[in-house]
Amino acid sequence: MTGLEDIMPPMMFGGLVIFLLIGFPAAFSLAAVGLFFGIAAIELGLFPQAYLLNLPLRVFNILSNELLLAIPFFTLMGAILERCGLAEDLLEGSGQLFGKIPGGLAYAVIIVGAILGAITGTVAASVIAMGMISLPIMMRYGYDMRIATGVIAASGTITQLIPPSLVLIVLGDQLGQSVGDMYAGAIGPSILQVLLFLGFIAAVAVVAPQKVPPLPPEALLPRDWRLWWRVAKGMVPSLVLIFMVLGTIFMGLATPTEAGAMGVVGAFALAAMNGRLSWPLVRQAMANTMRITAMVIYILIGATVFSLVFQGVDGGIWIEHLLSYLPGGATGFLVFVNVFIFFLAFFLDFFEIAFIVIPLLVPVAKNLGIDLVWFGVLICINLQTSFMHPPFGFALFYLRGIAPKEVRTRDIYWGAIPWLFLQLALVAVVIFWPESVTFFTQHGPTVDPSTVTIDLPPPVIPDNNSVPVFQ
Repeated sequence: MTGLEDIMPPMMFGGLVIFLLIGFPAAFSLAAVGLFFGIAAIELGLFPQAYLLNLPLRVFNILSNELLLAIPFFTLMGAILERCGLAEDLLEGSGQLFGKIPGGLAYAVIIVGAILGAITGTVAASVIAMGMISLPIMMRYGYDMRIATGVIAASGTITQLIPPSLVLIVLGDQLGQSVGDMYAGAIGPSILQVLLFLGFIAAVAVVAPQKVPPLPPEALLPRDWRLWWRVAKGMVPSLVLIFMVLGTIFMGLATPTEAGAMGVVGAFALAAMNGRLSWPLVRQAMANTMRITAMVIYILIGATVFSLVFQGVDGGIWIEHLLSYLPGGATGFLVFVNVFIFFLAFFLDFFEIAFIVIPLLVPVAKNLGIDLVWFGVLICINLQTSFMHPPFGFALFYLRGIAPKEVRTRDIYWGAIPWLFLQLALVAVVIFWPESVTFFTQHGPTVDPSTVTIDLPPPVIPDNNSVPVFQ
């Protein structure tokens, strides 16, 4: 690149950063920067005016993308389940099962967080539901405040990784990968994350059991059919709904959009079974769904304006030159990208990062031979930290909003730090152990095309005397 083409990409990126630091909405910042530099590029002769005629087609492709319909379906499902009483049944039964051992309530919160993550797909629903139910109980029975708030916030963020995560849907769309493959690839890291969280609580229970005391005997139900009924009341509907949403996707019976629609029907049924289905509940859930869906679509439209112009001024080549020659090859690239996204998440939410940054990284990842499903799951794990690290972690905001007044904000922030390191540890594990992702995405034996040989018999040339003559 020579002349103006050398400075246009960094100027575009710098202009976008300035807009975002000022506090301008991300969707409009992206569109404004893209249109301004697009007009400038036309005037400077960097690309013809006709190049921007691609923009209406790209916007139409966004609005007609059936995969993105999964976002409002899963959001609506999570908003309904947040208020239908399912979390209460799950936490009550699990708390009774594990309550007699040190850290039992924390174990229950982690397990229920994973189950809710596999049902709702939204962090807000998990954190708010578990915070309102389990935090007062933990406080009543003497849990350390930082352990209690940290385990609730961290367990809610498991939702970011466990299918049917909205983040995986968005990343699959941006990476050009099947959402089913993204979901399958996230199974291994999801299990590892739950085990890491459980292991941390087990370590605390051994080192400082006074911070995670068991429930007193008078708070425990006798282990008879009443207890098992409470456990089954929460678990069975949850397992049925998980199969409706995830089982049909993995078995190839439904697309993510169709599975999301079935999940909404199941959520309405569960709300009705618990006597919580009402018009105010439905109205609030639909309003929340409308806000989130509109935000995603506007950010995506703004991002396509920005990326179209950015690619037009050879921004992709600029990014490749920056990242392709990092020391360490593919591993060095992955480490750099994850450190960059970790710090970027202090200022941007996961939708903005997915729509702005990921499309710029895909060509470099392809050139380095990186499996894009592995890459996407790795980024998804990293994006969990955007909900946890102070001062802007949304999980911490959600918890602060529903926590009692005696819970200090600094305890919520300090309580999040150990879990943040556990999430970063999982990022390192997945970088150096890619099979934790790729093992679940392999659909049978693979064949290297370069090793395939096809032997054909020699051609048979007929005798001229045997060829019939048509007159």
